Amino acid sequence: MTNAGTTVTADHPTPAVRLPRRRGIELTLIVVAVLLSVYGYCAVGLAKNGTVPPGAAGYGAGLGVLALVAHIAVRLRAPYADPLLLPIGVLLNGLGLVLIYRLDLETPGDRAAPTQLVWSTLGVTLFIVVVLALRDHRVLQRYAYVCVAAALALLTLPVFFPPVNGARIWIRIAGFSIQPGEFAKVLLAVFFAAYLAANRNALAYAGRRLWRLQLPTGRVLGPIVAIWLLSVGVLVLERDLGTSLLFFGLFVTLLYVATGRTGWIAVGLLLAALGAVAVGRFEPHVHSRVQDWLHPFASIDAGHGPNQLAQSLFAFAAGGMLGTGLGLGHSILIGFAAKSDFILATAGEELGLAGLSAIFILYGLLVERGYRAGLALRDPFGRLLAVGLASIVALQVFVIAGGVTGLIPLTGMAMPFLAQGGSSVVTNWAIVALLIRLSDSSRRQYDIEVAA
Repeated sequence: MTNAGTTVTADHPTPAVRLPRRRGIELTLIVVAVLLSVYGYCAVGLAKNGTVPPGAAGYGAGLGVLALVAHIAVRLRAPYADPLLLPIGVLLNGLGLVLIYRLDLETPGDRAAPTQLVWSTLGVTLFIVVVLALRDHRVLQRYAYVCVAAALALLTLPVFFPPVNGARIWIRIAGFSIQPGEFAKVLLAVFFAAYLAANRNALAYAGRRLWRLQLPTGRVLGPIVAIWLLSVGVLVLERDLGTSLLFFGLFVTLLYVATGRTGWIAVGLLLAALGAVAVGRFEPHVHSRVQDWLHPFASIDAGHGPNQLAQSLFAFAAGGMLGTGLGLGHSILIGFAAKSDFILATAGEELGLAGLSAIFILYGLLVERGYRAGLALRDPFGRLLAVGLASIVALQVFVIAGGVTGLIPLTGMAMPFLAQGGSSVVTNWAIVALLIRLSDSSRRQYDIEVAA
């Protein structure tokens, strides 16, 4: 249209910008993660023997190939996934292998690094299978009750096997052992997310109001509480306080996210305190750990030398700000759990406060990215599942780190990716795979709207 010799054109809307896929960033970070792991492996060999370990090239090639195949699977099936999740998993797993190899040098007759590498390979394989096979996370919602039945069966199995170090959490057959509770926590997260997503309105608004807490009807809350009590009861029989705390924290967290009622947090903390006091007083195995926590240096005063917790505190103190250097610490003095429960003490002594803080930042990023994916998803099940999986990692890190540093009583759990334990590393790779699928869905839904 023209007016007084001036041409006026209609304004065109600015085209919507589609989100970048950022797979190149992911590949770059994976390369950095592999190089850092190989550097740590070489540093251990140079510190202990003065030469680069002969298996350094094979270790780097193996870890690099696993990471590359996982990256290709993500590129093909989850191109919108968060680019930090896979590199964080690779770096933590690689660092765990380095720490276990370092401790193996102190125990030539008990080498755990080769076995851990095999389990890591199985974990990455499961990661690839989940990413390739699970096209839509909402499919899992259909199998909620199958998941809870399988979880309860897994939790019950160790009761029929002899205890190990006072706890019945392992199945040992012909020298082969697994920890079924590691797999059960993911299955219970799926069930809790599915059930709470289906009944979130009834949980939040139905029932009676008691002070500032909205109590739902028994018909709605009863089934999930019964299943939770049954799982915790099995864990009490197994004397596994750490996993009990993990399941309880997961239950309360998802209940709060589903309802938005802060009163559930207060109720959860109260029940946790009551349960901890009861179990700590009447269960001998747990009572001894509480006493060690309250008096970590009592064995030294009695002339019996430092116990595991005291030796762990000594290791953290010896590390200082920058650490003694990989391969130059003495955390092996902790004893039989140095490669599992107390592997964080080795990291604290040889990497110092700076290295330990970097490890916690990696865990924090992994949890934050899981929460970010949950916040972006619109379907309630996906949101709760992402929060639940991220909370499993957060709670597990808190329970283990708090135990080995003397913040809370020690519980027998494996530090995600770092500690020796095949069941743990396989389960953690499954969690990362599910978070990648959820983050892909959260960003993909935006681009679908833009295309429409």
